[in-house]
Amino acid sequence: MKKFLSLLLLASLSCTAQDDILLVTSIPEAELRESIFVKTNIFEVYYSEVKEQPLTLTYKSSNRPKNVDRGSMNFYTEDNYHTSDNKDYYRNVWDKGHLAPAATFSDSRENLKQTFSYLNCALQNQYLNRGEWRLLEEQEREWDDIQELIVVVDMEFSDSILPTGANIPSRFIKHIQFTNTGEYKCYNFPNERPDKDWEEYEVIHSH
Repeated sequence: MKKFLSLLLLASLSCTAQDDILLVTSIPEAELRESIFVKTNIFEVYYSEVKEQPLTLTYKSSNRPKNVDRGSMNFYTEDNYHTSDNKDYYRNVWDKGHLAPAATFSDSRENLKQTFSYLNCALQNQYLNRGEWRLLEEQEREWDDIQELIVVVDMEFSDSILPTGANIPSRFIKHIQFTNTGEYKCYNFPNERPDKDWEEYEVIHSH
């Protein structure tokens, strides 16, 4: 995981044209933290309590059998972390967008439920979430039938903040590393209604 995460971090610098790397710093517990690292059984996330949104999230996509359905599962808050919650998504265009997809982790109820943590939830335009983003997730599950994927999702932010306090991501950048072949793909989605197919959001790199 660390090896591939390092490769993706290097690649993400050219994909996003950003010069800085997020670092976790020690901040008094009484204050909201700009970046806190959390590791679960299915994903690792740098989460901003200030923005009430994930900053970077990593998961492995592998050929898991589907054993359970999401049914009536709802997103839930986590103890010890200040996150977004249901009020941020009430009667607006923003979906509770999974970063680690629920369908990818439907092999057990424990794993599926973990995807409904607000640590794994971002304010995502409903048309993006239900459209091209979903279709790319479906493609990942076809790719992972052949080889495991390491997926990193980075968020970019503007100054857009909801009245409820959560920051709205301006972009979702998905890095996909194919563990057997070493192939790398990057997709850069504005957080808005898509106007083209998911394949057209791929960032092509020269080597």
